[in-house]
Amino acid sequence: MTRKTQFVLIAICMLLVPSVLSACPVCYGAPNSPMTKSSNNAIMFLLGVVGFVQVGFIALFWSFWRRAKESRRLRESFHVVDGGAAQ
Repeated sequence: MTRKTQFVLIAICMLLVPSVLSACPVCYGAPNSPMTKSSNNAIMFLLGVVGFVQVGFIALFWSFWRRAKESRRLRESFHVVDGGAAQ
């Protein structure tokens, strides 16, 4: 059997056995249980960490853009003087 055939066979078996596809006891449990509340808090904390990192990347690239703009403005303010050492 090829890999593709094996994958299709495993997918069909998983679809035929619904207990494999059910949610975990924490997700499926009572909404007011301490374990569910702590899982929700953990998810919110991790989403906050991801958001903080993304805001950091935005700030980093924004500072790169500002520095490049300032560098371009400074470079364009210089003028090349014609002439130089006489030969």
